[in-house]
Amino acid sequence: MFHGFAERLERLRAAGSTGVLRGGLVGLERETLRIRPDGFISQAAHPSALGAALTHRFITTDFSEALLEFVTPPLPDTTDALRFLERTHRFVHEHLDGEFLWPASMPCWVKGDGSIPIARYGSSNVGRMKHVYRQGLALRYGRAMQVIAGVHFNYSANEALWQACGGLFEADDTSDATSTAYFGLLRNFQRLGWVVPYLFGASPAVCKSFLRERAADLVEFDAGTWYRPHATSLRMSEIGYRNANQRALNLSYDSLGAYTESLSRATHRPFADYERLGVVVDGERRQLNANLLQIENESYGIIRPKQIARSGERPSAAMRRGGVAYVEVRALDLNPFEPLGVSGESMRFIEALLLLCLLDDSPPIGPVEAEEIEANQRAVTSHGRDPALTLTCAGQPIGLGEWLEQICAALRPLCAILDEGRADGTPYIDALDRQLAAAKDPTRTPSSRVLAQMKQRGESFFGFALRQAQEQAALWRSRPAPDDVELGFEEEAARSLVEQAEIEASDSGDFEEYLRDYFGQ
Repeated sequence: MFHGFAERLERLRAAGSTGVLRGGLVGLERETLRIRPDGFISQAAHPSALGAALTHRFITTDFSEALLEFVTPPLPDTTDALRFLERTHRFVHEHLDGEFLWPASMPCWVKGDGSIPIARYGSSNVGRMKHVYRQGLALRYGRAMQVIAGVHFNYSANEALWQACGGLFEADDTSDATSTAYFGLLRNFQRLGWVVPYLFGASPAVCKSFLRERAADLVEFDAGTWYRPHATSLRMSEIGYRNANQRALNLSYDSLGAYTESLSRATHRPFADYERLGVVVDGERRQLNANLLQIENESYGIIRPKQIARSGERPSAAMRRGGVAYVEVRALDLNPFEPLGVSGESMRFIEALLLLCLLDDSPPIGPVEAEEIEANQRAVTSHGRDPALTLTCAGQPIGLGEWLEQICAALRPLCAILDEGRADGTPYIDALDRQLAAAKDPTRTPSSRVLAQMKQRGESFFGFALRQAQEQAALWRSRPAPDDVELGFEEEAARSLVEQAEIEASDSGDFEEYLRDYFGQ
């Protein structure tokens, strides 16, 4: 196992080029619900002091007007990304007007879909498109599923890696060597992605209000809570942010060309269930279209290739133009014990795991292996802490702990390289050792800690998460943003409001024409 990775690492070492494994760029996107002091979803509009959600570079909204999203720029180290995210939290908490941020991935108590306001982005065509897209999501999946929150970890390898590696990465017939290498990473992360919910999943329980009816294998924790005793991430399970209809997508990760083509097919393929919902009803547009995907962003998955799109450019068109610029890991739950929702340890481990996926052999994924990958993911999200759980690797059964220990063993020399020359000790090795301990003892995982604390305190999931929200709000409000940070975010908020106004003033053409142009790319 991992022979290709070990060989390539040794070739880099022999050439004195291991330094190119350091210096990749990392970024974070943290989603979090604004809630009232009683724990219910805020009905208030996006705070004006936070600027325009359409155009603010660092503070926006996701599906709901109440679902904030904090975005860091790409930065050269995990510490830098966390520092930026911390400054964002300190600023935002000064402008929440008594509200709190929900610290868990699964939502607070939900009073039906009508209690979840859909995000609005102004009167421009692009703003209307974002709103209608979310209306379509609400029709297709329900609003409650769309306010499940998580952390996205963005990563791009050091540009010097591509020059230093030479023959390590060879271009295929449809894309350059960099994109080919990233698609190798994507395939390997599919194979190993179950590691993320096991180690970092923190959603073993959910409010009963989230589900219209009880899902299979859920157990009653108390009058208001369902849970699974060995679950790691209900968010990533079949009751969470997943969609059975999208199993028909058959996205190909064989190459950049194959991926963008399969994604394009999904955005042009009519789907009967969505046609029955209606696209334009009584003169009002309810969805962007009735295709399997309204737009490419509707494709869910644990990881996605990304390229920075130009204004109005479709993601697949951006990748065809510029190749893959970075990858977006979407499998991270919010950690309710972390005020930022994510820890530096988890980020460093995932960065090392991504490099392992990049450097190891990565053959195409066939239908049989695809089923194996899906089964492993389902098993770990729902029953990952079961000591008897067995996964399947290359057609052979293997214990979760045994497989994870093999992964950690492969990562050790890489983590040592990533720690070289640092002034802050050995953070990558420390992160690895922490996860190795969790491989041997599931009680160390966040999902186990959540249930243990609920049981110890006699709390429902709602009570546990509301208490964490209150404690974290008190922490942030005791640490107001420094004047320079406050000023910087105030200036960005003002700039974003001006930019939105300019977009609205300069709009030409009606909305239907705008959509035709967008989908005609």
